[in-house]
Amino acid sequence: TNHHVVESADEIEVALSDGRHAKAHVIGSDPETDLAVIKIDLPGKLPTITFGHADQLHVGDIVLAVGNPFGVGETVTMGIISALKRNHLGLNTFENFIQTDAAINPGNSGGALVDVNGNLIGINSAIYSPNGGSLGIGFAIPVSTAKTIMEQISQNGSVTRGWIGVAVQELTPELAESFKLGNVHGVLISAVMHGGPADKAGIRPGDILTMVEGKQLTDSNSMLEAIAALPPGKNATLKILR
Repeated sequence: TNHHVVESADEIEVALSDGRHAKAHVIGSDPETDLAVIKIDLPGKLPTITFGHADQLHVGDIVLAVGNPFGVGETVTMGIISALKRNHLGLNTFENFIQTDAAINPGNSGGALVDVNGNLIGINSAIYSPNGGSLGIGFAIPVSTAKTIMEQISQNGSVTRGWIGVAVQELTPELAESFKLGNVHGVLISAVMHGGPADKAGIRPGDILTMVEGKQLTDSNSMLEAIAALPPGKNATLKILR
């Protein structure tokens, strides 16, 4: 489910589609991605969902959003994937949203976004709306992010991320021209924290960071994801232009 659904809850109750109710407790939560893992204990085998593949999604694919909007009861709505990799929305630290026009309303948060075969492709998380109702712009956290966070929380109870101690800014066409970079993609290191990992490695303000562990960077969001995925305490290879 979403972190914002359970963060202030005194008690959590999960209602299953077969009519059963169960008390739940939080295993762990991650505000940076707005995801949380909760656990219920019930006798017998519980139904599970099959994870889809986020890298196989396309704009225009039909999707279904499952939830309990406005508390009216379990509801399914249909739409399409309107856009992929939506970020810079100011919702979470780590943003890589699937945008959909399937109706998502208050109460849908934490619910499944599935493809036409019922495979999980996202966790419904937010809507763009000045009045609180669905205007056809909803956002879901992709299943790839959800799976990674779920596994970390299940194993460790929390999420641990890599950090190198730099501030960055986007490499705009104007900046690229002033640096005489041509068609180079990456981010500009604008500041380096004294004594931090990047400082110890010799990275300086003004450097252009282009790759992290062989992964090409396109913007600050891709850099944030690549750095966060690094295990703390391990050596990593970064490619820079000076």
